[in-house]
Amino acid sequence: MNKTDDNIDQVGAENGSVAEASMLGVEVIRSHLKTLPGSPGVYRMISDKGDVLYVGKAKNLKKRVANYTNLNRQSIRIKRMINMTRSMEFVTTHTEAEALLLEANLIKKLLPRYNILLRDDKSFPAILITGDHDYPQVLKHRGARKRKGEYFGPFASAGAVNQSLAVLQRAFLLRSCTDAVFAARTRPCLLYQIKRCAAPCVDIMDQPEYLGLVDQARNFLTGKSVAIQKQLAADMQLASDAQEYEKAAEIRDRIHAMTSIQAHQDINAAHVDEADIIGLYQAGGQTCIQVFFLRASCNYGNRAYYPSHPSDADSGQILEAFIGQFYANKVPPKLLLLSETVPEKAVLTQALSNRAERKVRVEVPSRGEKKNLIGLALVNARKALGRRMAESASQRKLLNALVEPFSLEAPPDRIEVYDNSHTGGTNAVGGMIVAGPEGFIKNAYRKFNIRTVLPDARPGEAQAGDDYAMMREVLTRRFSRALKEDPDRKDGQWPDLIIIDGGAGHLSVTLEVFEELGISDVGIAAIAKGPDRNAGRERLFLPGKKPFSLDSRDPVLYFLQRLRDEAHRFAIGTHRARRGKRIERSPLDEIQGVGGMRKKALLHHFGSARAVAEAGLTDLETVDGISRAMAVKIYDWFHPEE
Repeated sequence: MNKTDDNIDQVGAENGSVAEASMLGVEVIRSHLKTLPGSPGVYRMISDKGDVLYVGKAKNLKKRVANYTNLNRQSIRIKRMINMTRSMEFVTTHTEAEALLLEANLIKKLLPRYNILLRDDKSFPAILITGDHDYPQVLKHRGARKRKGEYFGPFASAGAVNQSLAVLQRAFLLRSCTDAVFAARTRPCLLYQIKRCAAPCVDIMDQPEYLGLVDQARNFLTGKSVAIQKQLAADMQLASDAQEYEKAAEIRDRIHAMTSIQAHQDINAAHVDEADIIGLYQAGGQTCIQVFFLRASCNYGNRAYYPSHPSDADSGQILEAFIGQFYANKVPPKLLLLSETVPEKAVLTQALSNRAERKVRVEVPSRGEKKNLIGLALVNARKALGRRMAESASQRKLLNALVEPFSLEAPPDRIEVYDNSHTGGTNAVGGMIVAGPEGFIKNAYRKFNIRTVLPDARPGEAQAGDDYAMMREVLTRRFSRALKEDPDRKDGQWPDLIIIDGGAGHLSVTLEVFEELGISDVGIAAIAKGPDRNAGRERLFLPGKKPFSLDSRDPVLYFLQRLRDEAHRFAIGTHRARRGKRIERSPLDEIQGVGGMRKKALLHHFGSARAVAEAGLTDLETVDGISRAMAVKIYDWFHPEE
């Protein structure tokens, strides 16, 4: 027998072993058929290592599982799954709708290899107006709704919440500070200065008037903005008629704040009060599902999802699996508008109604206003998938890898890194660098010449070299300006994550600044150099977590080092440039009337600025181009005591 015959025998043996394994999987499945009922339920297919390969639901468990015993009717992917099956588990349910809900929960928990998976499925934020304080606070809330108060939402993203919170601050002047900060205030904070808070903490506004603002905000969040605007317009006219022009101007600004968010609404749904709009778009073997939240006929934001699925899964199956998992931990709205029909619409509708404990409608609109809403969702899905496919794969992978260690809601699109640089406290500067999916965004870099930390600071003031005070100034200036210029966060200039070059102290300062400004939705981390400034042994500090380190070979750590080093390079370069300008400047530049020609003549004559300062009046008069009057001015400049 020659070598070719050996190869043929080897291939035949391999095919035989695969066939034997497949038949073994079929026999495992067949062995369960004898005891399976013909009732609804959920089944799990399990490998020899105990891993769950697939979770499925069925109206009739026995018939559904029996289908797997006929290999000729299965795709290559399903044959591979059957091949790996060594045991099965079953749960019976009363109805198919219950089976669908249980299936979705198990998929989310077990993440089976052969199921369509929705991996990015964190809870949505809401707005909370607290009910446990005499002066209610308005804030973003996520998680269990245990605190006393009124919840509004859910919002599809933190950005949508931030936009609404910004409007609430500008239009209704509600406080966003914590109860501890509120109790400790002795004078109005910065938010009062920029007209984002009524400052009830220092009794600038009394309680009845403040509670009136809370009522207006509550009405605004429940869709009664038109009535509020009419009332404010009437109040503005009364103030104007009474010649209280400053009060009228304040009311005008509040009206503008409300109309600004209405102008930003990209969904017009006058006849759709409460609905989720779900559009699915596919290209290049990938799928994007765009979800819009409509509450009180207002757009509460949207989010894109990219479910993992087999290449042979059709769009209806993907959409149905997505909806089942999406609402496994959320209460569905009264209406779901879908871009296409799902295979088991009736079962899905019943399952969602059971989940909400009220009737839920699922529609695939074909015309009119609802069809236009679906069109908008599909356009956004197409654009989002296009952006995702166009992004650098390696950079996106690194950004995705930041989600878990930094406890982020989603991969960051904008990271800002801050570092300070100075020499003995002089020429102090702060540097901010920016990175995103396309790498470093150098036209977004910013420098901050430190103003409040000076070498000649008096006792009690921030002293030269006080890195914490420098960082406080940089962050306060950066985010105060952001609150003022882009409160609705529409321009894409707000970061998803900020990284501070420093340790626990720098993190504490950052948290204090953000609490002072009422910012609670930006990821924060500090990265400190390792022992002996050793690269690879950096410590990471996050709010509410113990400091930790990443493995020295972790690509995420290398990425963080690149970010930190770029910030350090930029801060050092900015500092050196500022110091160089100071060195190049001569004391003669500060004397009025001494221009370039006179400065050159003086330096040529005396050799240095110090020699000019020590020269007598008669000596100065001997320099070409220096009159007696100019000589007196120069002499008096350097000898003011005389």
